[in-house]
Amino acid sequence: MYRNDTIYYPQDEISTVLLPVTLGCNYNRCAFCSMYKDDRYREVPFFDMERELLNIYNYTERVFLTGADPMSIGFDNMEKLLDMINRYLPYCACVASYASIRSIARYSIEELTILHNKGLRLLYIGFEAGRDDVLKLMNKGQTVEQSIEQAKKLNRASLQFNSIIMYGIAGEGECISNAVATADMINQFNTSRIITMNLIIFDGTELKDMLNKGEFIPPGARERLLELKTLLENLQPSEPTVFDTTHPTNIISIKGKLPQDRNRLINKIINH
Repeated sequence: MYRNDTIYYPQDEISTVLLPVTLGCNYNRCAFCSMYKDDRYREVPFFDMERELLNIYNYTERVFLTGADPMSIGFDNMEKLLDMINRYLPYCACVASYASIRSIARYSIEELTILHNKGLRLLYIGFEAGRDDVLKLMNKGQTVEQSIEQAKKLNRASLQFNSIIMYGIAGEGECISNAVATADMINQFNTSRIITMNLIIFDGTELKDMLNKGEFIPPGARERLLELKTLLENLQPSEPTVFDTTHPTNIISIKGKLPQDRNRLINKIINH
């Protein structure tokens, strides 16, 4: 189904059954993103999703909903989709998905709790940074306050999520400040995992235009490592949280659990 469309998914879901829900991105304005620039946003018809489910192994235990932000289809459609997954895949224990702060804001705590109880167990959310000026520069479409508010809403609904952040995104000379601010943001809610990505400037993006005009200067590798180190030093999770830099974009690959592995992870950065 939709074999001509590029499908993106987290590396942790590489062995997970993929179910297309949306194509393209309903926002598609982040300055750093090139993934969906040339793709028209559309929702996959339920008939097509049902046909796909009919061809999936009955004993499948995990499904990842693909698309930039499947939660954008709204509560009624998401509930209908989860009911359909439960009907065709009765052994599925976890449905995971990308989500945005913007789409989560459309759901109430009660609605998120219902979806959790119907099998939606993990979201991957792009927080990117903990400074409003950086989020505005990157046209992320959210504020730090909104990010915290929606994350706390998910906590109250018992719906787990991984937090994706991007180092280097604040630009040259701003990495330490951004790391402290990002840690402060994350410290205000519980997240299962902190997944870091290293800023890469792609052709065809607004950020590349900003670079060419001298409006954005990316930090060097040394400063980016310092940002990671500073982030680790300032994170104070109230519950054990995985810190993960194993995504291919990263300039160093480390993984551990905070707070117990903090010193080990910092030492790896120092000795890199």
